[in-house]
Amino acid sequence: VFNAKTAELLSHHQVEIQQKFPKEGWVEQDPKEILKSVHECVEKTCEKLQQLNIDITNIKAIGVSNQRETTVVWDKTTGEPLYNAIVWLDLRTQPTVERLLKRIPGKNKAFYKFRTGLPLSTYFSAVKLRWLLDNVEEIRQAVDDGRALFGTIDSWLIWCLTGGKNGGVHCTDVTNASRTMLFNIHSLEWDPELCQFFDIPMEILPKVRSSSEIYGLMVCFLKSGALTGVPISGCLGDQSAALVGQMCFQDGQAKNTYGTGCFLLCNTGQKSVFSEHGLLTTIAYKLGRDKPVCYALEGSVAIAGAVVRWLRDNLGIVKTSQEVEKLAAEVGTSYGCYFVPAFSGLYAPYWEPSARGIICGLTQFTNKNHIAFAALEAVCFQTREV
Repeated sequence: VFNAKTAELLSHHQVEIQQKFPKEGWVEQDPKEILKSVHECVEKTCEKLQQLNIDITNIKAIGVSNQRETTVVWDKTTGEPLYNAIVWLDLRTQPTVERLLKRIPGKNKAFYKFRTGLPLSTYFSAVKLRWLLDNVEEIRQAVDDGRALFGTIDSWLIWCLTGGKNGGVHCTDVTNASRTMLFNIHSLEWDPELCQFFDIPMEILPKVRSSSEIYGLMVCFLKSGALTGVPISGCLGDQSAALVGQMCFQDGQAKNTYGTGCFLLCNTGQKSVFSEHGLLTTIAYKLGRDKPVCYALEGSVAIAGAVVRWLRDNLGIVKTSQEVEKLAAEVGTSYGCYFVPAFSGLYAPYWEPSARGIICGLTQFTNKNHIAFAALEAVCFQTREV
């Protein structure tokens, strides 16, 4: 919660969400757990506000920022997800991508780039949705019955928070829509030809709105009092939200954020710029219905903070993420050890899904400190390359 006049942060709360790895290369999250984490964050943030003697009825508007590309399909009659959310860095759709590539002249991954800004890749929502339609009987059935709704995480949250099966609003914003591969980034509409190519029924898609308008009113009852009736009036995919949050409103201004992955976005103003070097063209923001759309060039790195989580959870060389920095600081160099964390293939600038992680330059002298250093350095190398 921010003070509207000073932009001072008054209260916040965060919850780590569990990632599920049911098979090699698969990454899932529970959509209901994501929703529950939002309710918990709202609840705790409001409690902290009340401890500061701030009345929660002063909250004037709510914004949603979400991990992009992560795909959910749910039943609009029951409000239940029909499958786990398939997370942006999931690799199960590689065979789907290869099958689709065969239908493109010259197997050109960049065939739709000038329409979507994106190469054909496991990363984007359309191929995840295609996989769900091909592999999950409940979803096929729900689509046939007219019960299915598709969305990225913003759509799922806004639909749930504005009433769900009792009149929830099914929408998304231009920044999230531009990451599906079904959206024309020039006309700002779902593209019938792309929907036909991926064989996706357009009636399950959310309505596309600007990043700043009132989508609907929050329906949320808290222990600390009701937050109902507050307008949800902002929606941006996380990387666009970071660009806006860092106030990169001028052509040429850029930000890089270091989370699970690393994302460098450079504002290119009202013109869409296409890269010859493996960057994506994406929508930066559209701050109002009648406002112009602004574009960005993006370099996406799949694994950054996730390599720290991997050292903790998979190798067990640390108990907490913070310890990785201590280990690395103790040696101050990797002594020629290099770590390429291509756990989900390599994204920008290579778009090479078959790449896998590697640690090389090991000697008898190498220990966990050097590996920790090499892991952190990998984030720098990938960023520098982008």
